[in-house]
Amino acid sequence: MKSKGLYGKKHLDIQVREREIGAPDVDDVIVKVYACGVCGTDVNFVRDWTDDPMPLGHEIAAEVVEVGRNVTSVKPGDRVIVEDCSMCGICEACKSGQPQFCRNMYDLGGQPGMGEYLRVRFNSVDKFEGLDYVSASLTEPLAVSLTAVLNAEIPLGGSVVVLGPGPLGLMCARLARLHGAGFVGITGLPADNPREKARLELARQFGCDMTIEAGKQDIEDEIKHRFPKGVDRVIVSSPPQSMYDAFKIIRFGGIITFFGLHFGGKNVIDLDVNDMIFRKITLRPTFAEPAINFPISNRLLRDDLVDAKALVTHTFRWGEEKETLRAIIDGSQPIIKAVMLPHG
Repeated sequence: MKSKGLYGKKHLDIQVREREIGAPDVDDVIVKVYACGVCGTDVNFVRDWTDDPMPLGHEIAAEVVEVGRNVTSVKPGDRVIVEDCSMCGICEACKSGQPQFCRNMYDLGGQPGMGEYLRVRFNSVDKFEGLDYVSASLTEPLAVSLTAVLNAEIPLGGSVVVLGPGPLGLMCARLARLHGAGFVGITGLPADNPREKARLELARQFGCDMTIEAGKQDIEDEIKHRFPKGVDRVIVSSPPQSMYDAFKIIRFGGIITFFGLHFGGKNVIDLDVNDMIFRKITLRPTFAEPAINFPISNRLLRDDLVDAKALVTHTFRWGEEKETLRAIIDGSQPIIKAVMLPHG
């Protein structure tokens, strides 16, 4: 079976490549991809990545079309989410109840989720019901956001500020509210283009008590006016340079959890270790590998506790990928979340 998929690198160098999808091995599943979301990592690749083109897409909702002879957990016709990195289940970390530290993961093997078909191991798929494919493709990014929120250990009625109103940041804000935060604020770029206007508007719809336009407003002044001692928790979904703002607004003994990346050379920042020690600030990086929290994330979408329809504002097909990704980067369209439909 032939399958075409998208690969990309810096300067929106996006390529369509065809590869052979062999017959499934005994433990394999072949799926037909119906929806794959654009992640911030994909945007980073096509904007900043300078090495060989990277396979694009890992937020995948698909249909099982063929299974290996040992596979009994799914069958052709099942709707599934495909995990981009699955725990092995047999290493010391997995067997010690800490699968988040698994280093023997099953992954996509270089296959782009933004493609027609994939061959993956059976334990890398999660069945779902009650959602369309586009909405279901939000399961993976919602699980990333949920992991960050859980890592933050938000106190009941506590104060939380999310830095960055991209899809993951918006989902963090919504989840923080669901998790018991009494105050949720979010920061973003100035609402001077359609993308930023749409994202800050959705932040308000998702229950944010305060939206701050960095550059037009001083983040520290705005937060300290309401919380003179700083907020309980900061979740950083924006690039690493945003950590400087996080240190300015976190209270004594607060927790900063962060997952914003940068592949264009701005991934290194200066830290005042003395300040962190004296103020007892905890830093918790969140890296969502292997896949964790997929079932609960899918249920939150299915039960409309997180509004998938509000998040996914754009879909695109073959031939529209460069235009869509360019618009995400330059903000010329009100895109909150874009999802590719490889089969229309």
